[in-house]
Amino acid sequence: MITIAVDAMGGDNAPRPEVEGSVLAARELGVRVLLVGQPSAIRAEMTKHTPANLPIEIVPASEVITMDDHPAQAFRRKKDSSVHVAARLVREAKAHGMVSAGNTGAVMTVARFLLGTLESVDRVALAAPFPNAKGGVSVLLDVGANVDSKPEHLVQFAVMGDIYYRATFAHGHKKPRVGLLSIGEEESKGNELTREVHNRLKKTHLYYMGNVEGGDLFSGEVDVIVCDGFVGNIALKICEGLAVQIFGLLKKSLKDSLITQFAAMLSQGAFRGLKKKIDYTEYGGAPLLGVRGVCVIGHGRSNANAVKNAIRVAAGLAKANINEKIEQGLYATSAGT
Repeated sequence: MITIAVDAMGGDNAPRPEVEGSVLAARELGVRVLLVGQPSAIRAEMTKHTPANLPIEIVPASEVITMDDHPAQAFRRKKDSSVHVAARLVREAKAHGMVSAGNTGAVMTVARFLLGTLESVDRVALAAPFPNAKGGVSVLLDVGANVDSKPEHLVQFAVMGDIYYRATFAHGHKKPRVGLLSIGEEESKGNELTREVHNRLKKTHLYYMGNVEGGDLFSGEVDVIVCDGFVGNIALKICEGLAVQIFGLLKKSLKDSLITQFAAMLSQGAFRGLKKKIDYTEYGGAPLLGVRGVCVIGHGRSNANAVKNAIRVAAGLAKANINEKIEQGLYATSAGT
């Protein structure tokens, strides 16, 4: 049975959604969950559910890393935090992966130093899935694990994104189309970094489509979009904010008149379907690719559905032997095949 360690104290409303999401995952997905955190707080939430006979265990951790903690300081000073303990469970092979909706910088720092990186990986990358106009999913990486990146790092991101996409969304049956995020499709467009990465990606075994623009995050014309973490994080935050504003405007417009209220009643099903499609909780979280083990980082506002789906993603990556495939893919790229 796949075992996933869940940081029960990380999210904005912890441990309520972490416990509820873990119960749902254990019940619906058939995974074993280790809830890591302060036992009294976790047990208080567990009493609200009926987890009898479910494969859920509590693993004590005396400290909590908050959203206000500096990542490096929290890593050094809070060694018995729920994030540290979850990472050690993965490192000691007591869990196949970990999930946290806590301080993103702290989770990445703990994962990189306690789990370490794969031998062939120079820089880890955070990969974010987006729904697209074709009815599928596109993946953007890196969305914040690195502020500055070199050309060789972005090439590795492309390989890792390709493998993650195949393992999670294509089920091995589709060769992902890879694009490089730039300010235009022409080869001459972009800065020194993107032009060099473009030339290198053309020589890889990837199905490389060339430069793409910001709109291709949602067009569905490419499956994996590569950029440095600085640009990727800005793009991610813009998309999150835009989604919130769009739904706010839609709700306001639908209340303007009796006619639109009637139309709203008729379109409730479509409205719910759209909301579900772009709901971040359906995708669970963003995997930190390149670390030993599996680490999925969720949004701080993650609800029970988001936690359940983050556990689903982590379990799926573990079952797919994602790290072994990343090592093989990077070796093939370095060998020029």
